[in-house]
This record gives sequence, structure tokens and C-alpha cells, in this order.
Amino acid sequence: MKFSNLNNLLELFFYQYNLKNKNEIFLTSLKNKNNKYTWQETYECIKKLSQELNEIIKKKDRCMLISENRPEWLISDLAIMHSSGITVPAYTTYSERDYEYLINDCKPSVVIVSDQIQFNKIEKILKKTEFIKLVISFEEIKSDYEKIINIKKIFEKVLVEKKDLNQLKFNRLDIACIIYTSGTQGNPKGVILSHGGILSNCEGSYNLLKQIVSSKPKFLTWLPLSHSYEHTVQFVQISVGAKVYYAESIDKLIKNMAECSPDIMTAVPRFYQNLYQKINSNFDKAKGIKKYLINKTLELGKKRLVKKELFFLENLVQKICDITVRKKVKAQFGGSLKAFISGGGALDKQVGQFLNAIGLPTLQGYGLTETSPVVSCNPITDIRIETVGPPFTENQIKIADDGEILIKGENVMLGYWNNLEATNEVLKPGGWLHTGDIGHFENGYLKITDRKKDILITPGGENISPVKIENDLNKIDFIDQSLVYGDGKPYLVALIVLKNDRKDLKHEIIFENIEKLNQNLSKIEKIKKFIVIKDQFTIENGMMTPTLKLKRYKIIKKYKNEFEKLY
Repeated sequence: MKFSNLNNLLELFFYQYNLKNKNEIFLTSLKNKNNKYTWQETYECIKKLSQELNEIIKKKDRCMLISENRPEWLISDLAIMHSSGITVPAYTTYSERDYEYLINDCKPSVVIVSDQIQFNKIEKILKKTEFIKLVISFEEIKSDYEKIINIKKIFEKVLVEKKDLNQLKFNRLDIACIIYTSGTQGNPKGVILSHGGILSNCEGSYNLLKQIVSSKPKFLTWLPLSHSYEHTVQFVQISVGAKVYYAESIDKLIKNMAECSPDIMTAVPRFYQNLYQKINSNFDKAKGIKKYLINKTLELGKKRLVKKELFFLENLVQKICDITVRKKVKAQFGGSLKAFISGGGALDKQVGQFLNAIGLPTLQGYGLTETSPVVSCNPITDIRIETVGPPFTENQIKIADDGEILIKGENVMLGYWNNLEATNEVLKPGGWLHTGDIGHFENGYLKITDRKKDILITPGGENISPVKIENDLNKIDFIDQSLVYGDGKPYLVALIVLKNDRKDLKHEIIFENIEKLNQNLSKIEKIKKFIVIKDQFTIENGMMTPTLKLKRYKIIKKYKNEFEKLY
């Protein structure tokens, strides 16, 4: 496939559609296993929904999409494009206030919503908003709101529109979507991404995945499709001709993996951290020969990861470990897994080493919503877990004098929606995007060391990375979450959330474990005091983004007084 010959994302779908057996299942919901679509059904539904939208919208009209992951999500996204509209994904975890902000900012002509729960959040907004012309629902909705139609009725209509998906006139510079950032530092900004930007990402991902997967790979998707990472992944899935499964929920993820045996799965560091803790906890219970083999699996796996040569006896033990440990671990995830791909934040080195060593290849990548989103990723043939891999060939990267990573290429956003000031802050003359991330190259591999906005600066002017310390704190077996505070302060303090089954833990035990951690930290990084809080940081209470990143500014604002009492 020559991605450079494609003008838009619909042509990508049409290319694969022509190669496929039209009756082959393409999209399957694991929540409702009857909800599945063949390639032919997907194609026809796209055209039918587009036919409906063409009666409502004009070119560049925004269409907001509010739904959990399911087959209709992709169908809607492609139908909006086919109608020359612009998709605006929105997280299902947003509050009514969040929706009001987004709707008033992008002014969609159409809103596509999954079910009654999501509709209830926006009903009041809809009733006082004149620019919304139609609401399309995936499930039946009970409401007196008149401008609403169920998508099943649209799919039952006769197809009149004869224009094929590859007969559209928009090009790579046209807007494909507006994806709002997670809002870790305030109100989210609408990132304008082009067809060419996402296609460029697909090309880099295709070149990465062709080393790993067969001609008919299976993907399990569970990260919100409203996030730029998973939004682009759905087009990567198309580019490799994948069969796509939509997970029920994060709680049933392991069960779903066993059901569909995915070849590839994308996730965020928080997922891998939890997976590491779960597997490690089971390993700790092992005894005798079983314990010996587990330890050898980890030892030899880590040696293999850093390309250390194994002796004859070690090679023999390695093969035994493959059968007795790695095969069994892999079987828990369906038995077909070729690779986990980690993005959306920094993967802890220890976690990455552990997963790779036990036979779960984990490739760390790097990207931003503003770069469509992937910038770089580790290849399966040469994993260097402490890095985020070499840049995709389509991307240009340089390091500024202060260490900031600058990016240029077709994948870079067109700008922020309705926000020229914010655009000019990060997009400089020459097309270079200022990422706000600090890093450097090691033998062609990019290594991220800090985030400009997250860095804590001591009164002496020294820089401290709180994320690094938080990762270490979260490895303590009774700590679930943590946040390190101390910008401009004489020392660092921490906010700690204990695991549910350890809520009654004595202060002295927590202190002892933090002191052990402090022994491996520099003088300025040591945690001098801490607070234990009962409430977890969650998406629902607004303390985490939908991709499980801490909303630092909100947490600090809430606990400001408690922090200050520690000084």
C-alpha cells in the first residue's frame, strides 16, 4: 500500500474494502455479541448514514460524537467524513458542564449519542441550542426532544446515494476531526487534525506493525475512541486489514482478551502498572521449582532484552522458561498476543522490563494529540524500554537549546479550534511544534526526561520530575495513587491514596516504606512529609483524564490547604 497516493481516510477504508471478502466480519462488540458488522455491512451503513447527514449538514460542519467504543463509532466517523463534515469526539465521562463548554465552542450541527445515559447529560443543552439540527442515537431514547432519530431506522432505509467512498474531492490538508485535549491544565483545547496527518501516522504504524502481525490480525480496543491515540488506531486497524473487537469495560479486559485472542492491544501506562502488580502478586505466591523458574524467566528475559549473549545452559533454561512460564502467562491473554503498545504517558522502566521479560512484548511509544498522535515507537526487533523508540520516518524532530522536543511534519495539527493565541504559543514559524516535553536522542532513539509544566523547581533553582518519584511511590505494594508537591518549597511532600484493602494501615509503616524509597533518591527528591487521603483520583470526580493521567492543577487546588500545613 502506498499511503502517499491516498487523499483522505475514506480512500484508506475503500482500499481495504476492495481487498476483503465482503462477508467477513470486520467489527464486533463483546458487550453485545450480536452487534457485529461485515465489511459489506460496514460499507453500506456508512453510505446510508452519510445519505442522512447530507440532508442536514454542509461542508466543514461539525458533528459531535458521544459514545462508548462500539462498531457504530467507526461507522459514524467515516459517514461524517463522507458527508464532508468534521467529527468532534467527546468523552462519555464528561460532565454536563464539560459538554456545554464543548458544544458552545465547536457549535455542531449534528450530535450523535449512544444511549439514554449520555443523552440525559446533554438534553438541557440541546433544548436551548438552536444550531443543533439533528440528534442521532445508537439506542432508543425516551424524550420529548423532537429532533432525534435512531440509527437503526437510518440503516433500514433504502440507499439512494450512489457515490462511492473513493469519489470524494477533499484532500490531505482538509480537516478530518477536532479532538479536544484531556484538559490536564484547564479547559480542553480543540486540536484540528487533517486527513494527511492521520494518514501519515497510519503509514508509520503500518511499517511498525508489518514486522509483527499476519495478514489478518485481531485488535482489541478499549481506550476511549474520543482520545487521539485510539482514534488514530482505528484507522491503523483498517490499514492492516484487522478484525476489530470492542471491549466491554476495563474491568472485563482480561476476560475479553481471553475471548478474542488479540494480536495487538494498545493501552496507557496505568493499565500496564496494574497488570505488573497483578502478575507479580501471583508470582510472589509461587514456591520451590516453580519459583526458581519464574526468577530465571525474569533474569534471562531481562538479559535478552538488553542483547546480552546467553551461555549454552542459559539458552536451555530459557527454552524451559518459554514453555513453563511464558506460554502460561500468554495464555491468560488469549495466547495470540504479539505485542502491547504503550502510549499516552511514560511507561515505568521496571514495568516495561518485567512485561517484556515474561513474554509480553511491550513497545513504548510517544506522541501528543497535536501530532495525530504518534511521533515515535520502539520496534519489536530492537526494544529499548527506557526510550520511546526512533521517530517515524515521516516525522522531523529536533531538540531545542533548552532540551525541549520540537516536531515538524504532515502529522502536526493545523491549529487549535477558535484559539489563535494558544496556536501561536506552540506552533512557531517554520512549522515546528513546541511539545513542552524535554528529551534527547540516544543512538537514534528518543528519550523523554521531563515535562516542562510538570517540573518542580527548588528555591535553589534545581529541577525535579515529580512523575519519576510518583512511579516509585506507586510501586510500594499498599499505595494505589500518589501526587508529589513542592514547587518552590524547601522540600517535597506527597499525597497518598492507599489500596482499598490497606486503608487501615498505620502511619508508621507508611513512613518506614517511604524512608526506604528515600534512600534511593537524591537529597532534593526525598519525600519529607505526606498526607493519606481516603478518596481515589478518578475520572468521575474530575481528578483524572479519561486516559488515567492525573489532573495536577485540580488535585493541588483541592488539597492546597492540606499541602501548606506540611510546611
